[in-house]
Amino acid sequence: MKEKSIITAAITGSIHTPTMSDYLPITPQQIADEAVIAYEAGAAVCHVHARNPETGMPVPDVNIMKEIITEIKSRCNIVICITTGGGLGMTTEQRVAPVTLYKPELASFNAGSINFALFPVIPRYKEWKFEWEKQYLGMTEDFIFANTFKSMKEYCAKFNETGTKPEFEIYDAGMVNNVAFMIQAGYIKAPVYIQFVMGVMGGITPSSENLLFLVDYANKMIGDFEFSVCVAGRAQFPICTQSLLIGGNVRVGLEDNLYLDKGRMAKSNAEQVAKIARIARELGIEPATPDEARKILHLKGINKVNF
Repeated sequence: MKEKSIITAAITGSIHTPTMSDYLPITPQQIADEAVIAYEAGAAVCHVHARNPETGMPVPDVNIMKEIITEIKSRCNIVICITTGGGLGMTTEQRVAPVTLYKPELASFNAGSINFALFPVIPRYKEWKFEWEKQYLGMTEDFIFANTFKSMKEYCAKFNETGTKPEFEIYDAGMVNNVAFMIQAGYIKAPVYIQFVMGVMGGITPSSENLLFLVDYANKMIGDFEFSVCVAGRAQFPICTQSLLIGGNVRVGLEDNLYLDKGRMAKSNAEQVAKIARIARELGIEPATPDEARKILHLKGINKVNF
């Protein structure tokens, strides 16, 4: 175990819809407020998506993104990790645009293509707050979240150009090999930061055995890396706790899981951050501050962003 571990708060994402939780932040102000209280609860990093403030639909609107990140930065020094996953169906250009424009310290980088399936949740809901929700979730039955080697090469060039550190999202074992290839091909330099994303249908399932396998495989294929773990759904806290035990970092937040405990919805991202911070401290691990996270991840610094 490490003495310091980075806690990331994934504030709103593009998976959950407004019908699923009354606590899901939608407007730029709500998203920024959630990031700030997550920081106050112990998060060193916030992962940010933009949504239509009227309907809550994920959107590639760089102006909304700017409103969110400038508000966060004006109130605290948390590391802002901008998504390049965006929302389902967005083009590569739409997804990478915030990195090009705003040059963040950190941004997500999806390390391969998967069947990103959300449609199985539809039968759980009889009514929807907005018309787009059911259609948005339903289209994933015939959807491939495409991240080709060509697009990943282009992403690497943008990240290198802006000095933005990629957070490589690893949804399955083959993506570890993809990252190793990008290092060997000279697209990106080690040490890299990778995040094992577990529990998305189409990717690897969350289990203790699978996490140990992924870390061991990354050690063999990549060697020089820092890692974090995020988990979709009910296994979030158990598997994130395992990450802490084996020297990793963690991500929690309403993007990944809407609950705090069995049957009890999280009312904020901060509640989840406070819970994993308490668990970490019980294990003798102190949550890293934003500046400590910057040193751990070799980030360029908050003074070199373009927002």
